[in-house]
Amino acid sequence: MTDLRSGQLADAVGVNVQTLRYYERRGLLDAPRRSPGGHRLYPAETVTLLRVVKTAQRLGFTLAEVADLLDAGRHRPGRDAGLRALAREKLAEVEQRMADLTVIRDTLRAAISAGCDDLIACAGSSCCPLPFADPAGRNDRVEPR
Repeated sequence: MTDLRSGQLADAVGVNVQTLRYYERRGLLDAPRRSPGGHRLYPAETVTLLRVVKTAQRLGFTLAEVADLLDAGRHRPGRDAGLRALAREKLAEVEQRMADLTVIRDTLRAAISAGCDDLIACAGSSCCPLPFADPAGRNDRVEPR
């Protein structure tokens, strides 16, 4: 395959041309060479690189983390500072988010079951399952005497 112009590369990967320029500014893509007419020309293997970037993003990696992954692979192949280490960190983050979301889901289900329709009224009720607390962790609910 020959070099690809910006539009061809963007179409092949499913991004827009501005995304390519943004990735260049972020250092994910090397600056392409230019045709005599000034068109940006990307090597064909850039398609694979961009597919890796997009897949990593779908797995929850930020662009900064993707840059670290790419850098680790280019400069230290085989070391645990690359994909495995970053994947372990991302997995821990995902598992924590899942635990947090489970608590949120269960609390919302309890609020629905309790018939909470008014946050102010619910906050004053002892049967409200919503966690109305101040930042110090003290419950602000005032129980009726």
